[in-house]
Amino acid sequence: MQVQSVPLGSVTIGPLSWRDGTVRSIRCAERLVRETRAGRSAATRSRTRGSSAGFTARRTAETTRDDKMTEEESAAESRDCKIKMSRPQTTGGTFPSSSLRTRVAPFPPSSLREQCAGVSGAVACEYMRRVREVEGQLRRQAGRVTQEGVKLERERGHLERMLRSISTNLTVNRKSSEGRKRRPAAAETERDGADYLLLCERRELVELKQDLEAALRNALTQLQALGQSSRRLLDCAGERARVLELLPHSGSASGRYSTAQTFTKTDPVSPFTPECKQVLESSTVTVNQSQLLRETIRQKLTSAIARQKAAHCTVNDGLVKKIAETISLQQNLTLACAATRQALFRKQREINCIRHSHGRAQGPESSGDTLSREKLNRPLVQVYQRHPGTRLPEAAHLIQGSAVLRQCLMSSEGELAKLHCACLQLLDDLQGKREAARVDAGVIRMRRQQVDKRAMPSLLQQGASRGQVHLSCVE
Repeated sequence: MQVQSVPLGSVTIGPLSWRDGTVRSIRCAERLVRETRAGRSAATRSRTRGSSAGFTARRTAETTRDDKMTEEESAAESRDCKIKMSRPQTTGGTFPSSSLRTRVAPFPPSSLREQCAGVSGAVACEYMRRVREVEGQLRRQAGRVTQEGVKLERERGHLERMLRSISTNLTVNRKSSEGRKRRPAAAETERDGADYLLLCERRELVELKQDLEAALRNALTQLQALGQSSRRLLDCAGERARVLELLPHSGSASGRYSTAQTFTKTDPVSPFTPECKQVLESSTVTVNQSQLLRETIRQKLTSAIARQKAAHCTVNDGLVKKIAETISLQQNLTLACAATRQALFRKQREINCIRHSHGRAQGPESSGDTLSREKLNRPLVQVYQRHPGTRLPEAAHLIQGSAVLRQCLMSSEGELAKLHCACLQLLDDLQGKREAARVDAGVIRMRRQQVDKRAMPSLLQQGASRGQVHLSCVE
């Protein structure tokens, strides 16, 4: 129903103050009615404005005869009605503050509770979807941490296998050193180049073992850090998943929002809390550290395999060279022993000849076996010695020859004894060299049998074979 102004009568009854107060009350009531009406259209508002303007004009013409003050008030009311903005079409709007000093409260519809419930449900669903995005990122990061832990665990297994291989090589090195001490002769037990190579190999293996043990400790510490990071990620994901019971799995909004746009800001009451951000950042740092540690472990394993193989081959080559040297000496000893034995037999024949000559120079053992031409008192010698100064030198020559033969016999027998001792020494050395070569060959055979080439993966062995690592020790 539209409010219309009723023209006032021209008859003046009563005082002017009484009439003016009534007019002001009517105009105030009309203004309040216009301002408090809700839901009218623009056409209605324009018609209302027109009628109000006409009413105001008529009232102004009537009051001109009565009072100038009433005319000014009517003009002011007319200007207020003309500059006033129209009301909003929806129930949720308010009047502009430029034309009205007070805001008009919107009239709530009959479905306000349903609308509020729908808005709340939409806010809750949006929150759940964003929480699902956070939970998905947390669980994906936990999966990456777990995968990195599996890779690091594999490297830890390689480290343990390498440490077992180094312990085996240390045992082989100790057995090799103890085996070389069982060489027979005292001269063969002296320290030589092969013993020095074994000592260098032991130092190299001990250094490798210390380095790999330190790497294993770092790997175990990093595995604990990865496990703790994974538990924290899963705990945060479980805590975030507490509001996802009523959200269907097919309604995930992970594909509609990117991680950079969704999780740039943190808020304790938002889906992406500071705790989640801290856990994600710490897990990323832990994964990067684990990757660097795996690369370091792989490099150490490759270097250790190459150094271990180089040390083992160097010792084996040294022992082979020692065996070759021993065999060469053994052959020379065999030749020297044969030459000494030949000289021994020759000296023995010479001694036999000297003894025979000495015996012939001494003559027969019985005077009855002496021939007449050999006797010093034969008639020719007695007749020759009747004159002085005619003594024959036969007896002196015989005495001198016998003495010389005796001296040669003693010297030859001494040389024969020396040759015999030298031959025995050569034979002893020859036997020692044979035993030493046998011991060294047994050491090499033991080293080749007890070193398991399958202790490490073939990939690492191929990487180590391509490296140029050499043992820094010489014989």
